[in-house]
Parts: sequence; structure tokens; C-alpha cells
Amino acid sequence: MSTSQSSSGVERIDGASVRIGALVPLSRPGWVEAGQHLLAGLELAVRDVNGAGGILGRPLELMVRDTAADPQKAIAVVDEWARQGVVALAGEYHSVVARAAAARADALGLPFLCSSAVLDALTEQPTDWVARLAPAQSHGWQVYADFLLSEGHRRIAVAIEPSVYWASGTRILQDYLAPRGGTVIELDMRTLAPDAVCDALVDHRATALLLLVGYPEPAVSIVSSVRRDPRLAEILIGAPAGQPEFAEWARLLGHEGTSIPFLRYLPEHFSPLGVRVEAALRERLAEAPSFVAFEGYDTITVLADVLRSGRVDWSRVVVEGTRGKIRFSRVAGISVWQWAWPLVQVVDRDPNEPDRFRILHAG
Repeated sequence: MSTSQSSSGVERIDGASVRIGALVPLSRPGWVEAGQHLLAGLELAVRDVNGAGGILGRPLELMVRDTAADPQKAIAVVDEWARQGVVALAGEYHSVVARAAAARADALGLPFLCSSAVLDALTEQPTDWVARLAPAQSHGWQVYADFLLSEGHRRIAVAIEPSVYWASGTRILQDYLAPRGGTVIELDMRTLAPDAVCDALVDHRATALLLLVGYPEPAVSIVSSVRRDPRLAEILIGAPAGQPEFAEWARLLGHEGTSIPFLRYLPEHFSPLGVRVEAALRERLAEAPSFVAFEGYDTITVLADVLRSGRVDWSRVVVEGTRGKIRFSRVAGISVWQWAWPLVQVVDRDPNEPDRFRILHAG
């Protein structure tokens, strides 16, 4: 059933405030720094929405829960919020958690705007209850594969741990690179120690190593081992999932953490709104905001527009976000409403100035 024609909590807003439930990873094994940036963007946008009059005269209230990267915890929270009258869901960084939340939101008829998770199949079947701001993994990782090819890399190793997200990324790379002369070599980190990765890279004659593993460990140990092996002085280390985006990466690895390309979703130049939000986020976080913080801000901006309209119809949304105009559409192979696409960049930390990012490729 199309949500544009169906009843939803959005149409039954009552009470003193309009409550949105925010799912964020704020404790391990979740990616805590990503969760902090996501929450900073969400909270800043709520402040701005309320400063502009709220939702039909009512203040917007953000109810925050830590998912700790646990899908079952997220499902339980969504059920609890549905009983408490939350009218929409926002957030989540981890794809596996977002997928669980999206399935539950769809079953309950509760609108969910996913901020950051990129796994293509957020729901098993097409749904009108769920939309997403981040680009689908198949889109972003193909951009990354184009970058690898443009740099002359054809023998690409992936240090991989068991995960639906990592397995999906590996398939995307294999499917895209194989017809173009590329080979993906899987190094199973359940059986290899970081030092043994170096020997495997030499044996396989790999020219690039991608980190499809947990953070901070074993990612940090793998980088240190490879950087200190003179046999691998010319190898490219890459992290498409974005580990080097956050300041903790630089603190843990120092110079060893530079020149490691990763994906981020930012324009080359911000609009006036983006400039203002960037300054406010920098003050709130006491550091440069990541793309995840902007995803958080844009999520609330979009949901406020949906809530003011009184119905869930993602097709009618046209909102000026921090990273450009946001519209949603149906994309082949994607089961949710999708912003197609925010700009995808491949960037790294400058070895001469580790706090500065270099744009290496865009798509």
C-alpha cells in the first residue's frame, strides 16, 4: 500500500511535542565517533527547526537511543518507540543495524529516514515507509573501484572479516573489476594475524589492500604492519568504508594513517546553508565535522518537511540540504526511496598535513 494514501503516525500528531526516535551507535562495538558526529548533526537540526517554529507550532523532540551496533537492540527500541507514539525514526550508521530497524519500521508502518547506512538491501521488499540519504553501497563502491582502476591497480587484496556489509562490498568490487581486468583476492582475517597479511600480499603480488575489517582493531594493527614492511613500500592501503574520516584514526596512527583513500559524501564546495552548519557543527564537536554529521542534519531537515505536510510521501520532498537539493526517487535494485545521489568523493589524509583531506576522485 502506498503511504501517500495510507494513515500514519504523521497524520495523528498530538501532544505537547512531536517526537522523533534517533538510532545512533554510542558505545562499543559500535563506531562511537561516527555516532557522536551523527548525533551532533541531528541535534543541531532539531535546534534549528524549533528555532523556526517547530512542527505546526509544536516543538520537535529527539529521543536518542544507543544501538551499540546491535540489530536486536534496535528492533526492541523501535517497538518501544512505536508504543510511545514516536512519529518517525532517524539515524543509524551501521548497515546491519539499519536493515533490522528498517524491516521493523516497515512492518509497523513507521516512517524511517536512514541517515548513513549504505547496504543496498535495507528491506527485503520495496517499501514506502523507508527512505535513505546515503548513497547505496553499489554506487559508492563502484566509484571507489573506478578510482583503483584509474590508479593502475588490477590485483587488489581485501582483508575481510565476516559481515553482510563486507561480503556485499567484496561482491560489488568483484563484479565491477573482473570485466575490466581486475582481480580481488580475499584474505580471511579469522585465520590471519596482521603480520601474516604482509606475507600474503607479497605472495599474491597485490598492489592494493582494502581494509574490510573492524575498527579500531584489527584495522589499526594491519595498517601498522603493512606500513613497516619494506617489501610493501609501494602498496596502496584503502578503506572504502571511511575509517580515516574521523580524528581518532589520526590520533591512533599518526603519519601511518595518511594516504589511505576512503569514501565520503560531501560536495567540493558548500552552499551558504552548508557553510553555516559546518561552523556550528565544528563548535559543537570541537573538531572538523565529518560527512556523517551533515547526514544527521539533513535527516532532520527532511523529516521536518515530511511532518509539516501531514503525510509520508517521499516523492514530493524537495528540500535544500547542507550538501545540495534533496529529492527522493525509486532506483533500480534499491527497495527504499533513495536520494540519488549525493556527491561521492574518494579522499585521503595529506601526508604533509594530516588534518587536511585531498580529493583524489569524484563520481
